[in-house]
Amino acid sequence: MTRFRGRAPARPGPPQLGVDRSSTASPVGDRGHHPASAVPAWAVRTLSVSAAVLGAAASAWLVLWLALRIPLVTVTIAVALLLAALLDPIARRLRTTLPPSAAALLSVLLLGGILTGIGFLVGFRAAEKLRDLTRPLAAGIDRIRVWLVEGPLHLDPEQVTRMRNAVVDQVYRLTPEPMAAARMAFELLGAVVLLAFLVFFLLKDGAAMWAWLLERVAERRRAQVDGAARCAWTTVARYVRGVVVVALIDAVGIGAALLVLGVPLWVSLTLLTFVGAFVPLFGATVSGAVAVLVTLVTNGTTDAIVVLVVVLVVQQVEGNVLQPLIVGRALRLHPVVILVAVTSGTLLWGLAGALLAVPVTAVGYQVSEYVRLHPLSPFGGESPVPEPAGR
Repeated sequence: MTRFRGRAPARPGPPQLGVDRSSTASPVGDRGHHPASAVPAWAVRTLSVSAAVLGAAASAWLVLWLALRIPLVTVTIAVALLLAALLDPIARRLRTTLPPSAAALLSVLLLGGILTGIGFLVGFRAAEKLRDLTRPLAAGIDRIRVWLVEGPLHLDPEQVTRMRNAVVDQVYRLTPEPMAAARMAFELLGAVVLLAFLVFFLLKDGAAMWAWLLERVAERRRAQVDGAARCAWTTVARYVRGVVVVALIDAVGIGAALLVLGVPLWVSLTLLTFVGAFVPLFGATVSGAVAVLVTLVTNGTTDAIVVLVVVLVVQQVEGNVLQPLIVGRALRLHPVVILVAVTSGTLLWGLAGALLAVPVTAVGYQVSEYVRLHPLSPFGGESPVPEPAGR
């Protein structure tokens, strides 16, 4: 018998159940054969980004829809934020010697006294004389209509008559019916009460409110959101304070001319000029036109020409000197953007929309610029992207 040296050949054993390790590698080790890799990574990222964009767009649309459905509340909240930004320096100075609640209360009382005085001068004094001025205003508009038709312009009489009728209707609508006036006064009173409470709590607990909201933001986005919000608040504060300074200068210049000429309702027209300065491009033009028209009806052509010259000089100084130096740093918006924003705001919410359109647009622009210049890093937080020089 032949003897075999070395190890004997292995006997065939029973068949083994499981994976044949001599064949292809394990699916766990080979990412190309993993079942989850059937969808490419770029497709997953695209879907996630698309879902985030759609979610943000849906949320923005819902907020806008709710804002348009309750304009009184929305406008009141927006005005409260503007007034809080205006009063914040006063409240901060008072907090150095008083408790936060007392400082906020004194700031609100100061604001209430100013608004009450303005309401008395505009509401009561103007309402007493407005009914007496409606017919003279209509007569002055008729004089302008005759000049447009028979003067050097020779405009179409039918078109001028239609324009005249539309303007006269608006003049007579300035004196509403008693029931409509009572309903408007009731709504205005509710808005004023809500406004006072909002401004008080914003001045007293504004920092705590923002800290509470910031805790609900994802930690990796918290720094970016906080920085964007602070940028928005700075923009609002600079805009409101700058516009107040410009409005005061306009009102003093035009009001002094009206006072010297002895124009009736000069106080109300001065306040109208002050409020009109808060609506860029349109406000100064409308308030100046009203001042010239009232002077034409009450004092005659010569005084109206003097008021027109004063209005043009003041508006040129405002547009070429005051607005770029005082307000321009806060806005950084092209005049075309301001024009579109004011027109859109007026069509949506009337006078309130015209007042809020520019600050809302400026805040949106500044926030988007901040987010663009401070993107999120892959590890959370903001990437150290330096801002361009001169900003």
